[in-house]
Amino acid sequence: MEQKFRPVLLGSDLNVYGMARSFHEAYGLRSLAVSKTIYTATAGSRIIDFVLEPGLDNPERFLSKLREVKKAHPEETLLLVPCGDGYMKLLVKLQEQLRGEFAFNCPNPDVLDRLTLKDRFYEACDEFGFAYPRTQVLTGVADRERELDFPFPVVVKASNSIEYLKCDFPGKKKAFVAQDREEYLRIVTAIYSSGYPDSLTIQEFIPGDDAHMRVLNCYVGADGKVKLMALGHPLLEEHTPAGIGNYVAILSGCCDRTLLERMRSFLETIGWTGFANFDMKYDERDGQYKLFETNPRQGRSSYYVTAAGCNLAQWLAEDVIFHKEQPLTIQEKEHLWLQVPKGIVYRYLENGELLQKARELVRQGKWTNSLFYPPDLRPSRWLRLRANQLRHYKKYRLYYGKRGLEA
Repeated sequence: MEQKFRPVLLGSDLNVYGMARSFHEAYGLRSLAVSKTIYTATAGSRIIDFVLEPGLDNPERFLSKLREVKKAHPEETLLLVPCGDGYMKLLVKLQEQLRGEFAFNCPNPDVLDRLTLKDRFYEACDEFGFAYPRTQVLTGVADRERELDFPFPVVVKASNSIEYLKCDFPGKKKAFVAQDREEYLRIVTAIYSSGYPDSLTIQEFIPGDDAHMRVLNCYVGADGKVKLMALGHPLLEEHTPAGIGNYVAILSGCCDRTLLERMRSFLETIGWTGFANFDMKYDERDGQYKLFETNPRQGRSSYYVTAAGCNLAQWLAEDVIFHKEQPLTIQEKEHLWLQVPKGIVYRYLENGELLQKARELVRQGKWTNSLFYPPDLRPSRWLRLRANQLRHYKKYRLYYGKRGLEA
């Protein structure tokens, strides 16, 4: 089949597979994934071709490899889709050198910094009246004795995720919850003793379980106007040390019009373009959503948007490739997206009303596990994915609710 264009996805994780599936569903296209390695989500896929480059996080290698890809596909329009923060930052930095060789939609460097650098993001939140968790930044281990401006428990996480990945120590987690000052000091000491060179972000812990979270995926067209907004209600998160905070079950169709209008105005006013993903948590103490961060791309779990009827690949392609007019669409269809077996959700979802809703959607057939795409399920891939799914039962038994250093 002759392809109208070819999606070039940067990465190979669950986000990449969700986008590849979206492009295949919308246009019947095989995507090309340019990545440092191949992960379980994409391994053995028949809808993705791979180009591997171990040094892809180096700007020179990044630029060189993409130009090699373009040289190998001279007659095709290549649509570049970063599926990780690091890849998006490289694209933004090198966009003028890549423009004309690839089609893409990304913000300018200053706007990117304004939404992704914690201090600038919270300044923007103040300017636009958004609530966020009270936050302090530790500049180094010597700063650990400073008193915090808010009570325990607190969340401790590395401000520089790239450098943190290089560190290793007993009990390492993507993020920690310290219940008291003694535990907080142990966590900070352990992180800096591992050689971590940058600052730590300390935030107040917003009460509530996983189901108090909300996730918003948006697409802002090249004209600076928001085209798509999809507010999801996470039901359950991953609890493994490396995966804490990753959503594994999302209920689509929740629609807070007031919140969405404020977010639309925010994105258009600051001049964002491309995909944006916001994580927030509903705080029952004051009835406000507390914004945590912005990811400058579609979220890792963003296939929930496609599953509910708003194909993310179409919004990007219709804008950047086909240059079609797109009015604002707000996703309102109820659907259950999963990355784990249904039994995990039934066992660990604590909210009875939401559990009943999840069971009802499953009974109605309104649910999707994005990894199990029928046109892409050759036996070897199905067996690999099935084994991966079953391992989640052991992981939840070991790690559910354990977010301290020793846990």
